[in-house]
Amino acid sequence: MNQGFVIDNGRCIGCHACSTACKSENQVPVGVHRTWVKYVEQGKYPDVRRHFQVTRCNHCANPPCVRICPTAAMYQRSDGIVEFDSDACIGCKGCMQACPYDAIHIDPETHTAAKCHMCSHRVDVGLEPACVVVCPEHAIIFGDLDDPTSEISQHLGRKEVAVRKPEQGTSPKVFYIEGAEVNLRPGVAQRASQGMFGDVIDDEHVIGSVGTSAAPLPGTKRHPRTEVRTGASQGLPEAGPLNLGGRMSEHMVQEAFNVQHKVPWHWPIAVYVTTKHLAGGIAMVLAGLALAPGVAVPPALMVGGGVLAMLGLAVTLGLLVYDLERPDRFFFLLVRPQWRSWIARAAWILTSFSAVFGGWWFFSMVTGPLPPGAQAALAVATLPLGWLTATYTAFLFAQAEGRDLWQAPHMPAVLTAQAIGVGATALAALGFLGTPTAVQSILLGIGAVGLLAGGLIQVVGDSTAPASENGRRALHSLRRGAYAPHYWGGLALGALLPAVATALGLPALALPLACVGITVGAWAWLEAPQQIPNS
Repeated sequence: MNQGFVIDNGRCIGCHACSTACKSENQVPVGVHRTWVKYVEQGKYPDVRRHFQVTRCNHCANPPCVRICPTAAMYQRSDGIVEFDSDACIGCKGCMQACPYDAIHIDPETHTAAKCHMCSHRVDVGLEPACVVVCPEHAIIFGDLDDPTSEISQHLGRKEVAVRKPEQGTSPKVFYIEGAEVNLRPGVAQRASQGMFGDVIDDEHVIGSVGTSAAPLPGTKRHPRTEVRTGASQGLPEAGPLNLGGRMSEHMVQEAFNVQHKVPWHWPIAVYVTTKHLAGGIAMVLAGLALAPGVAVPPALMVGGGVLAMLGLAVTLGLLVYDLERPDRFFFLLVRPQWRSWIARAAWILTSFSAVFGGWWFFSMVTGPLPPGAQAALAVATLPLGWLTATYTAFLFAQAEGRDLWQAPHMPAVLTAQAIGVGATALAALGFLGTPTAVQSILLGIGAVGLLAGGLIQVVGDSTAPASENGRRALHSLRRGAYAPHYWGGLALGALLPAVATALGLPALALPLACVGITVGAWAWLEAPQQIPNS
Protein backbone atom coordinates (compact mmCIF):
# COMPACT_ATOMS: atom_id res chain seq x y z
CA MET A 1 0.00 0.00 0.00
CA ASN A 2 1.24 3.46 -0.92
CA GLN A 3 -1.09 6.30 0.02
CA GLY A 4 -1.15 9.60 -1.88
CA PHE A 5 -3.24 12.55 -3.02
CA VAL A 6 -4.30 13.94 -6.37
CA ILE A 7 -5.44 17.58 -6.28
CA ASP A 8 -7.57 18.64 -9.24
CA ASN A 9 -6.86 22.37 -9.47
CA GLY A 10 -9.39 22.64 -12.29
CA ARG A 11 -12.13 21.73 -9.83
CA CYS A 12 -10.87 23.62 -6.76
CA ILE A 13 -12.96 26.73 -5.99
CA GLY A 14 -10.77 28.03 -3.16
CA CYS A 15 -13.45 27.62 -0.51
CA HIS A 16 -11.00 26.60 2.27
CA ALA A 17 -13.30 23.76 3.37
CA CYS A 18 -10.27 21.45 3.39
CA SER A 19 -8.33 23.86 5.62
CA THR A 20 -11.13 24.24 8.16
CA ALA A 21 -11.90 20.51 8.17
CA CYS A 22 -8.24 19.79 8.82
CA LYS A 23 -8.16 22.23 11.72
CA SER A 24 -11.33 20.79 13.23
CA GLU A 25 -10.40 17.14 12.80
CA ASN A 26 -6.84 17.50 14.08
CA GLN A 27 -7.38 20.36 16.58
CA VAL A 28 -4.82 22.54 14.79
CA PRO A 29 -4.24 25.79 16.74
CA VAL A 30 -4.89 29.22 15.26
CA GLY A 31 -1.87 30.65 13.45
CA VAL A 32 -0.49 27.40 12.04
CA HIS A 33 -1.71 25.22 9.18
CA ARG A 34 -1.45 21.62 8.09
CA THR A 35 -3.22 22.33 4.82
CA TRP A 36 -4.06 25.62 3.17
CA VAL A 37 -5.17 27.04 -0.17
CA LYS A 38 -2.70 29.25 -2.01
CA TYR A 39 -4.13 31.95 -4.30
CA VAL A 40 -2.19 33.41 -7.24
CA GLU A 41 -3.72 35.94 -9.64
CA GLN A 42 -2.47 36.14 -13.22
CA GLY A 43 -3.34 38.40 -16.11
CA LYS A 44 -4.32 41.98 -16.83
CA TYR A 45 -7.72 43.48 -16.20
CA PRO A 46 -10.26 42.46 -17.36
CA ASP A 47 -8.59 39.16 -18.35
CA VAL A 48 -7.50 37.95 -14.93
CA ARG A 49 -7.47 34.41 -13.61
CA ARG A 50 -7.09 33.32 -10.02
CA HIS A 51 -5.30 29.99 -9.51
CA PHE A 52 -6.06 27.91 -6.42
CA GLN A 53 -3.75 25.27 -5.00
CA VAL A 54 -4.32 23.06 -1.98
CA THR A 55 -0.91 23.06 -0.29
CA ARG A 56 0.32 20.58 2.31
CA CYS A 57 2.92 17.96 3.17
CA ASN A 58 3.84 15.93 0.08
CA HIS A 59 4.40 12.65 1.98
CA CYS A 60 7.54 12.16 -0.05
CA ALA A 61 8.74 8.69 -0.93
CA ASN A 62 12.22 10.00 -0.07
CA PRO A 63 11.47 12.29 2.89
CA PRO A 64 14.41 14.47 4.06
CA CYS A 65 12.51 15.40 7.23
CA VAL A 66 12.70 11.77 8.37
CA ARG A 67 16.47 11.55 7.86
CA ILE A 68 17.26 14.71 9.80
CA CYS A 69 14.94 14.02 12.76
CA PRO A 70 17.25 13.09 15.67
CA THR A 71 14.73 11.06 17.68
CA ALA A 72 12.63 9.40 14.92
CA ALA A 73 9.72 11.64 15.91
CA MET A 74 9.21 12.14 12.17
CA TYR A 75 8.91 8.75 10.52
CA GLN A 76 7.53 6.99 7.44
CA ARG A 77 4.89 4.33 7.84
CA SER A 78 4.73 1.15 5.79
CA ASP A 79 1.81 2.62 3.80
CA GLY A 80 3.92 5.62 2.76
CA ILE A 81 2.35 8.17 5.11
CA VAL A 82 4.97 10.44 6.71
CA GLU A 83 3.76 10.59 10.30
CA PHE A 84 5.03 12.35 13.43
CA ASP A 85 5.14 11.43 17.09
CA SER A 86 4.76 14.54 19.22
CA ASP A 87 5.73 12.57 22.33
CA ALA A 88 9.20 11.96 20.87
CA CYS A 89 9.82 15.41 19.37
CA ILE A 90 12.39 17.67 21.04
CA GLY A 91 11.53 20.72 18.94
CA CYS A 92 14.93 21.04 17.23
CA LYS A 93 13.21 22.38 14.07
CA GLY A 94 15.52 20.35 11.85
CA CYS A 95 12.55 18.88 9.98
CA MET A 96 11.37 22.39 9.11
CA GLN A 97 14.76 23.14 7.58
CA ALA A 98 14.86 19.85 5.68
CA CYS A 99 11.41 20.23 4.12
CA PRO A 100 11.60 21.86 0.66
CA TYR A 101 7.87 22.66 0.81
CA ASP A 102 7.36 24.67 4.04
CA ALA A 103 4.91 21.99 5.12
CA ILE A 104 6.04 21.59 8.76
CA HIS A 105 5.46 23.95 11.66
CA ILE A 106 5.93 24.05 15.42
CA ASP A 107 2.64 23.63 17.25
CA PRO A 108 2.36 26.65 19.59
CA GLU A 109 0.61 24.57 22.24
CA THR A 110 2.77 21.44 22.36
CA HIS A 111 5.99 23.10 21.08
CA THR A 112 6.59 20.08 18.87
CA ALA A 113 6.63 19.62 15.10
CA ALA A 114 3.36 19.01 13.29
CA LYS A 115 2.05 18.75 9.72
CA CYS A 116 -0.48 16.96 7.54
CA HIS A 117 -0.45 13.23 8.30
CA MET A 118 -3.25 12.26 5.92
CA CYS A 119 -5.55 11.94 8.94
CA SER A 120 -3.82 8.64 9.64
CA HIS A 121 -6.15 7.95 12.57
CA ARG A 122 -9.05 7.93 10.09
CA VAL A 123 -7.16 5.98 7.43
CA ASP A 124 -6.37 3.26 9.98
CA VAL A 125 -10.09 2.57 10.46
CA GLY A 126 -10.96 2.68 6.76
CA LEU A 127 -12.06 6.32 6.50
CA GLU A 128 -10.85 9.00 4.12
CA PRO A 129 -9.00 12.11 5.38
CA ALA A 130 -11.29 14.90 6.54
CA CYS A 131 -10.28 17.22 3.68
CA VAL A 132 -11.37 14.64 1.11
CA VAL A 133 -14.78 14.18 2.70
CA VAL A 134 -15.69 17.87 2.91
CA CYS A 135 -14.45 19.04 -0.51
CA PRO A 136 -17.64 20.11 -2.33
CA GLU A 137 -16.11 19.62 -5.80
CA HIS A 138 -14.31 16.34 -5.16
CA ALA A 139 -11.08 18.13 -6.04
CA ILE A 140 -9.06 16.06 -3.54
CA ILE A 141 -8.66 12.38 -4.39
CA PHE A 142 -7.04 10.06 -1.86
CA GLY A 143 -6.06 6.46 -2.24
CA ASP A 144 -3.54 3.69 -2.81
CA LEU A 145 -1.09 4.52 -5.57
CA ASP A 146 -0.10 0.86 -5.84
CA ASP A 147 -3.67 -0.29 -6.55
CA PRO A 148 -4.34 0.06 -10.31
CA THR A 149 -8.10 -0.09 -9.70
CA SER A 150 -8.18 2.81 -7.21
CA GLU A 151 -9.65 6.16 -8.22
CA ILE A 152 -6.33 7.91 -7.66
CA SER A 153 -4.51 5.48 -9.95
CA GLN A 154 -7.18 5.96 -12.61
CA HIS A 155 -6.65 9.72 -12.52
CA LEU A 156 -2.87 9.37 -12.71
CA GLY A 157 -3.22 6.96 -15.61
CA ARG A 158 -5.31 9.20 -17.84
CA LYS A 159 -4.48 12.78 -16.86
CA GLU A 160 -1.34 14.88 -16.96
CA VAL A 161 -0.13 15.77 -13.47
CA ALA A 162 2.64 17.83 -11.91
CA VAL A 163 4.39 17.86 -8.53
CA ARG A 164 6.12 20.57 -6.55
CA LYS A 165 9.90 20.82 -6.89
CA PRO A 166 10.63 17.48 -8.57
CA GLU A 167 14.27 18.54 -8.84
CA GLN A 168 14.68 18.07 -5.07
CA GLY A 169 14.57 14.29 -5.55
CA THR A 170 12.03 13.76 -2.76
CA SER A 171 9.48 11.97 -5.00
CA PRO A 172 6.36 13.85 -3.78
CA LYS A 173 3.09 11.93 -3.57
CA VAL A 174 0.77 14.91 -3.88
CA PHE A 175 0.00 15.25 -7.60
CA TYR A 176 -1.68 18.25 -9.21
CA ILE A 177 -4.01 18.17 -12.21
CA GLU A 178 -3.82 21.51 -14.04
CA GLY A 179 -1.02 22.53 -11.69
CA ALA A 180 -0.19 26.11 -12.61
CA GLU A 181 3.53 26.88 -12.67
CA VAL A 182 2.81 30.20 -10.97
CA ASN A 183 1.59 28.20 -7.97
CA LEU A 184 4.01 25.29 -8.09
CA ARG A 185 7.13 27.50 -8.21
CA PRO A 186 7.43 29.68 -5.11
CA GLY A 187 8.99 33.06 -5.69
CA VAL A 188 7.67 33.45 -9.24
CA ALA A 189 4.66 35.56 -8.31
CA GLN A 190 5.05 39.11 -7.09
CA ARG A 191 4.23 39.71 -3.46
CA ALA A 192 1.18 41.89 -3.06
CA SER A 193 1.64 44.92 -0.82
CA GLN A 194 -1.65 43.99 0.85
CA GLY A 195 -3.17 40.54 0.97
CA MET A 196 -6.81 39.71 0.46
CA PHE A 197 -7.02 38.13 3.91
CA GLY A 198 -5.44 38.87 7.25
CA ASP A 199 -3.89 35.91 9.01
CA VAL A 200 -2.83 36.05 12.66
CA ILE A 201 0.54 34.44 13.42
CA ASP A 202 1.46 33.80 17.05
CA ASP A 203 -1.08 36.43 18.14
CA GLU A 204 1.65 38.94 17.33
CA HIS A 205 1.50 39.79 13.63
CA VAL A 206 -1.27 40.39 11.11
CA ILE A 207 -0.13 39.10 7.77
CA GLY A 208 -1.50 39.36 4.27
CA SER A 209 0.45 37.54 1.60
CA VAL A 210 3.89 36.01 1.74
CA GLY A 211 6.48 38.72 1.56
CA THR A 212 4.29 41.36 3.18
CA SER A 213 6.02 42.90 6.13
CA ALA A 214 3.57 42.71 8.98
CA ALA A 215 3.24 45.16 11.83
CA PRO A 216 2.93 44.00 15.44
CA LEU A 217 -0.50 44.01 16.97
CA PRO A 218 -0.98 46.66 19.65
CA GLY A 219 0.52 45.67 22.96
CA THR A 220 2.57 42.80 21.55
CA LYS A 221 6.21 42.25 20.74
CA ARG A 222 8.21 39.93 18.51
CA HIS A 223 9.13 36.65 20.10
CA PRO A 224 12.92 36.62 20.59
CA ARG A 225 13.37 33.12 19.19
CA THR A 226 11.14 33.24 16.10
CA GLU A 227 10.68 35.59 13.22
CA VAL A 228 8.13 36.03 10.48
CA ARG A 229 9.63 35.56 7.05
CA THR A 230 9.37 38.75 5.00
CA GLY A 231 10.52 37.44 1.63
CA ALA A 232 11.05 40.37 -0.73
CA SER A 233 12.10 42.65 2.09
CA GLN A 234 15.31 40.63 2.49
CA GLY A 235 17.05 42.05 -0.59
CA LEU A 236 16.24 39.11 -2.85
CA PRO A 237 16.35 39.62 -6.62
CA GLU A 238 13.03 40.13 -8.34
CA ALA A 239 11.62 37.10 -10.12
CA GLY A 240 12.04 37.35 -13.87
CA PRO A 241 9.36 36.88 -16.55
CA LEU A 242 7.74 33.48 -16.43
CA ASN A 243 7.78 31.21 -19.44
CA LEU A 244 4.24 29.93 -19.82
CA GLY A 245 3.40 27.67 -22.72
CA GLY A 246 6.38 28.73 -24.83
CA ARG A 247 5.80 32.49 -24.54
CA MET A 248 6.94 35.09 -22.06
CA SER A 249 4.09 36.28 -19.88
CA GLU A 250 4.02 40.06 -19.57
CA HIS A 251 0.92 40.01 -17.42
CA MET A 252 0.82 40.50 -13.69
CA VAL A 253 1.45 37.39 -11.60
CA GLN A 254 0.71 38.12 -7.96
CA GLU A 255 0.16 36.09 -4.83
CA ALA A 256 -3.14 37.10 -3.30
CA PHE A 257 -2.98 34.68 -0.38
CA ASN A 258 -0.48 32.26 1.06
CA VAL A 259 0.39 31.10 4.54
CA GLN A 260 3.48 32.78 5.90
CA HIS A 261 6.09 30.69 7.64
CA LYS A 262 8.75 31.46 10.20
CA VAL A 263 12.52 31.43 10.25
CA PRO A 264 13.26 28.56 12.66
CA TRP A 265 16.97 29.03 13.45
CA HIS A 266 18.52 32.26 14.68
CA TRP A 267 21.51 33.69 16.55
CA PRO A 268 22.09 30.75 18.97
CA ILE A 269 23.15 28.59 16.01
CA ALA A 270 25.54 31.27 14.73
CA VAL A 271 27.07 31.82 18.17
CA TYR A 272 27.62 28.15 18.81
CA VAL A 273 29.47 27.80 15.50
CA THR A 274 32.11 30.05 17.09
CA THR A 275 32.06 28.44 20.53
CA LYS A 276 32.50 25.02 18.87
CA HIS A 277 35.46 26.45 16.97
CA LEU A 278 36.97 27.52 20.25
CA ALA A 279 36.51 24.09 21.83
CA GLY A 280 37.37 21.90 18.86
CA GLY A 281 40.12 24.17 17.52
CA ILE A 282 42.02 24.36 20.80
CA ALA A 283 41.78 20.60 21.20
CA MET A 284 43.02 19.93 17.65
CA VAL A 285 45.98 22.29 17.99
CA LEU A 286 46.98 20.89 21.41
CA ALA A 287 46.70 17.35 20.07
CA GLY A 288 48.79 18.29 17.04
CA LEU A 289 51.48 19.83 19.23
CA ALA A 290 51.50 16.76 21.48
CA LEU A 291 52.03 14.48 18.48
CA ALA A 292 54.59 16.69 16.72
CA PRO A 293 58.17 15.40 17.15
CA GLY A 294 60.39 17.64 19.22
CA VAL A 295 57.55 19.84 20.49
CA ALA A 296 56.50 19.66 24.13
CA VAL A 297 53.14 21.03 25.23
CA PRO A 298 53.78 23.32 28.23
CA PRO A 299 51.68 22.15 31.21
CA ALA A 300 50.36 25.67 31.85
CA LEU A 301 49.27 25.98 28.22
CA MET A 302 47.47 22.63 28.44
CA VAL A 303 45.61 23.75 31.54
CA GLY A 304 44.81 27.27 30.31
CA GLY A 305 43.80 26.08 26.84
CA GLY A 306 41.67 23.37 28.39
CA VAL A 307 39.81 25.96 30.46
CA LEU A 308 38.98 27.98 27.34
CA ALA A 309 37.99 24.87 25.37
CA MET A 310 35.72 23.50 28.09
CA LEU A 311 34.16 26.95 28.51
CA GLY A 312 33.42 27.02 24.77
CA LEU A 313 31.97 23.52 25.00
CA ALA A 314 29.76 24.47 27.95
CA VAL A 315 28.38 27.50 26.10
CA THR A 316 27.80 25.33 23.01
CA LEU A 317 25.77 22.81 24.98
CA GLY A 318 23.83 25.58 26.69
CA LEU A 319 22.90 27.20 23.36
CA LEU A 320 21.98 23.84 21.86
CA VAL A 321 19.55 23.14 24.69
CA TYR A 322 18.24 26.72 24.71
CA ASP A 323 17.33 26.58 21.03
CA LEU A 324 15.13 23.52 21.48
CA GLU A 325 11.40 24.09 21.72
CA ARG A 326 11.32 21.22 24.24
CA PRO A 327 14.58 21.59 26.21
CA ASP A 328 13.17 19.26 28.86
CA ARG A 329 13.57 16.45 26.31
CA PHE A 330 17.22 17.10 25.46
CA PHE A 331 18.22 13.74 26.90
CA PHE A 332 16.18 12.05 24.11
CA LEU A 333 19.20 12.73 21.88
CA LEU A 334 21.22 10.30 23.98
CA VAL A 335 18.65 7.68 24.91
CA ARG A 336 16.76 7.35 21.60
CA PRO A 337 19.01 8.67 18.80
CA GLN A 338 18.13 8.22 15.14
CA TRP A 339 21.60 7.62 13.77
CA ARG A 340 21.10 8.97 10.26
CA SER A 341 20.53 12.42 11.74
CA TRP A 342 23.51 14.71 12.19
CA ILE A 343 21.67 16.34 15.07
CA ALA A 344 21.73 13.04 16.96
CA ARG A 345 25.32 12.39 15.88
CA ALA A 346 26.27 15.87 17.10
CA ALA A 347 25.01 15.12 20.61
CA TRP A 348 27.21 12.05 20.79
CA ILE A 349 30.17 13.85 19.21
CA LEU A 350 30.00 16.57 21.87
CA THR A 351 29.55 13.98 24.62
CA SER A 352 32.52 11.92 23.41
CA PHE A 353 34.66 15.01 22.94
CA SER A 354 33.92 16.24 26.46
CA ALA A 355 34.83 12.83 27.87
CA VAL A 356 38.11 12.35 25.95
CA PHE A 357 39.52 15.85 25.83
CA GLY A 358 37.96 16.78 29.16
CA GLY A 359 39.64 13.76 30.72
CA TRP A 360 43.01 14.67 29.19
CA TRP A 361 42.70 18.25 30.45
CA PHE A 362 41.48 17.22 33.92
CA PHE A 363 44.24 14.68 34.57
CA SER A 364 46.88 17.08 33.21
CA MET A 365 45.60 19.70 35.65
CA VAL A 366 45.45 17.34 38.65
CA THR A 367 48.47 15.09 38.11
CA GLY A 368 50.67 17.24 35.89
CA PRO A 369 52.11 16.08 32.55
CA LEU A 370 50.90 12.60 31.61
CA PRO A 371 53.27 9.81 30.55
CA PRO A 372 54.21 10.15 26.87
CA GLY A 373 52.27 7.03 25.85
CA ALA A 374 49.07 8.11 27.57
CA GLN A 375 49.34 11.65 26.23
CA ALA A 376 49.89 10.39 22.68
CA ALA A 377 46.90 8.05 22.92
CA LEU A 378 44.63 10.84 24.19
CA ALA A 379 45.93 13.20 21.50
CA VAL A 380 45.18 10.65 18.78
CA ALA A 381 41.64 10.21 20.12
CA THR A 382 41.15 13.97 20.52
CA LEU A 383 42.10 14.95 16.95
CA PRO A 384 39.08 13.44 15.12
CA LEU A 385 36.67 14.37 17.92
CA GLY A 386 37.91 17.97 17.91
CA TRP A 387 37.53 18.10 14.14
CA LEU A 388 34.01 16.69 14.25
CA THR A 389 33.07 19.08 17.06
CA ALA A 390 34.12 22.03 14.93
CA THR A 391 32.73 20.87 11.58
CA TYR A 392 29.62 18.74 12.14
CA THR A 393 27.49 21.84 11.49
CA ALA A 394 28.43 21.64 7.80
CA PHE A 395 27.09 18.07 7.54
CA LEU A 396 24.00 18.99 9.54
CA PHE A 397 23.29 21.93 7.23
CA ALA A 398 23.74 19.63 4.23
CA GLN A 399 20.86 17.51 5.59
CA ALA A 400 18.64 20.62 5.67
CA GLU A 401 17.55 20.11 2.07
CA GLY A 402 14.96 22.88 2.18
CA ARG A 403 17.78 25.47 2.24
CA ASP A 404 19.71 24.93 -0.97
CA LEU A 405 22.59 27.28 -0.16
CA TRP A 406 23.53 25.09 2.81
CA GLN A 407 24.41 22.19 0.52
CA ALA A 408 27.70 23.94 -0.31
CA PRO A 409 30.51 21.32 -0.49
CA HIS A 410 33.22 23.74 0.67
CA MET A 411 31.76 24.33 4.14
CA PRO A 412 33.63 21.49 5.96
CA ALA A 413 36.92 22.99 4.74
CA VAL A 414 35.84 26.49 5.80
CA LEU A 415 34.90 25.35 9.31
CA THR A 416 38.07 23.27 9.65
CA ALA A 417 40.34 26.20 8.76
CA GLN A 418 38.40 28.60 10.97
CA ALA A 419 38.52 26.26 13.95
CA ILE A 420 42.25 25.64 13.67
CA GLY A 421 42.83 29.39 13.27
CA VAL A 422 40.70 30.27 16.28
CA GLY A 423 42.21 27.48 18.40
CA ALA A 424 45.80 28.45 17.64
CA THR A 425 45.06 32.15 18.17
CA ALA A 426 43.40 31.42 21.53
CA LEU A 427 46.42 29.40 22.67
CA ALA A 428 48.78 32.12 21.46
CA ALA A 429 46.79 34.65 23.49
CA LEU A 430 47.71 32.58 26.56
CA GLY A 431 51.40 33.22 25.93
CA PHE A 432 51.62 35.02 29.27
CA LEU A 433 51.46 31.57 30.89
CA GLY A 434 55.07 31.06 29.91
CA THR A 435 54.76 29.48 26.48
CA PRO A 436 58.25 28.98 24.97
CA THR A 437 59.10 31.30 22.11
CA ALA A 438 59.32 28.46 19.59
CA VAL A 439 55.85 27.15 20.48
CA GLN A 440 54.44 30.70 20.49
CA SER A 441 55.80 31.27 16.98
CA ILE A 442 54.18 28.04 15.79
CA LEU A 443 50.83 29.06 17.28
CA LEU A 444 50.94 32.54 15.74
CA GLY A 445 51.73 31.09 12.31
CA ILE A 446 48.98 28.46 12.49
CA GLY A 447 46.48 31.07 13.69
CA ALA A 448 47.20 33.52 10.88
CA VAL A 449 47.19 30.86 8.15
CA GLY A 450 44.06 29.14 9.46
CA LEU A 451 41.96 32.29 9.73
CA LEU A 452 43.05 33.60 6.34
CA ALA A 453 42.52 30.21 4.69
CA GLY A 454 39.00 29.98 6.11
CA GLY A 455 38.08 33.32 4.58
CA LEU A 456 39.63 32.54 1.21
CA ILE A 457 37.92 29.15 0.94
CA GLN A 458 34.62 30.82 1.81
CA VAL A 459 34.96 33.52 -0.86
CA VAL A 460 36.12 31.11 -3.57
CA GLY A 461 33.50 28.50 -2.69
CA ASP A 462 30.69 31.04 -2.67
CA SER A 463 31.70 32.36 -6.10
CA THR A 464 30.00 29.35 -7.68
CA ALA A 465 26.25 29.83 -7.77
CA PRO A 466 24.09 26.88 -6.65
CA ALA A 467 22.16 25.05 -9.34
CA SER A 468 18.71 25.77 -7.90
CA GLU A 469 16.75 29.00 -8.16
CA ASN A 470 16.36 29.20 -4.38
CA GLY A 471 20.08 28.70 -3.87
CA ARG A 472 20.95 31.46 -6.34
CA ARG A 473 18.53 33.87 -4.69
CA ALA A 474 19.98 33.11 -1.26
CA LEU A 475 23.53 33.61 -2.51
CA HIS A 476 22.51 36.93 -4.09
CA SER A 477 21.04 38.05 -0.78
CA LEU A 478 24.20 36.96 1.02
CA ARG A 479 26.79 38.58 -1.24
CA ARG A 480 24.96 41.53 -2.79
CA GLY A 481 21.64 41.92 -1.00
CA ALA A 482 20.36 42.50 2.50
CA TYR A 483 23.00 40.32 4.19
CA ALA A 484 26.01 41.55 2.21
CA PRO A 485 27.23 43.93 4.97
CA HIS A 486 27.22 41.05 7.47
CA TYR A 487 28.80 38.62 5.02
CA TRP A 488 31.67 40.85 3.90
CA GLY A 489 32.03 42.44 7.32
CA GLY A 490 32.23 38.99 8.87
CA LEU A 491 34.99 38.00 6.45
CA ALA A 492 36.96 41.15 7.22
CA LEU A 493 36.57 40.77 11.00
CA GLY A 494 36.80 37.00 11.08
CA ALA A 495 39.63 36.39 8.59
CA LEU A 496 41.57 39.35 7.26
CA LEU A 497 41.99 41.60 10.31
CA PRO A 498 42.68 38.84 12.87
CA ALA A 499 45.13 37.16 10.49
CA VAL A 500 47.03 40.44 10.22
CA ALA A 501 46.89 40.97 13.99
CA THR A 502 48.13 37.43 14.64
CA ALA A 503 50.95 37.83 12.12
CA LEU A 504 51.95 41.01 13.97
CA GLY A 505 52.11 39.09 17.24
CA LEU A 506 48.87 40.49 18.70
CA PRO A 507 46.79 37.36 19.40
CA ALA A 508 44.91 39.01 22.27
CA LEU A 509 43.47 41.44 19.71
CA ALA A 510 43.02 38.85 16.98
CA LEU A 511 40.96 36.42 19.09
CA PRO A 512 37.95 38.68 19.83
CA LEU A 513 38.02 40.01 16.26
CA ALA A 514 37.94 36.46 14.89
CA CYS A 515 35.15 35.35 17.21
CA VAL A 516 32.95 38.34 16.40
CA GLY A 517 33.61 38.15 12.66
CA ILE A 518 32.97 34.40 12.39
CA THR A 519 29.74 34.77 14.37
CA VAL A 520 28.50 37.62 12.17
CA GLY A 521 29.35 35.71 8.99
CA ALA A 522 27.70 32.53 10.30
CA TRP A 523 24.57 34.52 11.15
CA ALA A 524 24.34 35.88 7.60
CA TRP A 525 24.91 32.41 6.14
CA LEU A 526 22.24 31.07 8.47
CA GLU A 527 19.59 33.72 7.84
CA ALA A 528 19.77 34.39 4.11
CA PRO A 529 18.49 31.00 2.86
CA GLN A 530 15.72 30.93 5.45
CA GLN A 531 14.13 34.02 3.90
CA ILE A 532 13.42 32.21 0.61
CA PRO A 533 9.82 30.94 0.40
CA ASN A 534 9.34 27.21 -0.15
CA SER A 535 5.58 27.32 -0.72
